[in-house]
Amino acid sequence: MSTPSTPRPSGSAPKSAAPRPTQVKRPAAAGAGSRPAPGQRPAPGQPRPGQPRPAGAPRPTGQQRPAGSQERLVRPAPKAKVRKARLLVSKVEPFSVLKIAFLLSVAFGVITVVAAVGIWAVLDLSGTFDSFNQLMREAIGADDSFDLRDSMSLGQVASYATIIAVVNVVVISVVAMLGSVLYNIASSLVGGAGVTLTDD
Repeated sequence: MSTPSTPRPSGSAPKSAAPRPTQVKRPAAAGAGSRPAPGQRPAPGQPRPGQPRPAGAPRPTGQQRPAGSQERLVRPAPKAKVRKARLLVSKVEPFSVLKIAFLLSVAFGVITVVAAVGIWAVLDLSGTFDSFNQLMREAIGADDSFDLRDSMSLGQVASYATIIAVVNVVVISVVAMLGSVLYNIASSLVGGAGVTLTDD
């Protein structure tokens, strides 16, 4: 026997009152350079926003470099290689050789004259001439008036030394110029003398 259906209230049917799933907010990872949310205090040890970073504080980088990495970055400067250059002296100017040889021979001549005069003065002051005169008188029976200074005076020694110096100037200059000419002839045949130049 059917029972009369109960009348439903006017309006829309009631919906199920199931609660909606709430979205869980994941906390932001505390990475490098993340700023705290407004109203949230920064963690201890982190500078506040707008506050200058202290001088000794490390920069907030994701990966900190080890202390020895800076030393590895500085590499020692490579040693400079010694440069060498091999050259050939293929020709010598005879006139330039003549000038250099003339100047050197003049200097050598002046040294010869000064040395001759100096040696004569040393022999005279040391009494060598007197000893030689006494020896000649006893050995040969020379007269008492015999004196080596008469035949080898200071003026004569200086004159002989000057003549020798002038002859040396002429001989050395001519020989040096002829030597340069002969070298040029020989270098045209064999290529000249090799010279190796290096840095200090």
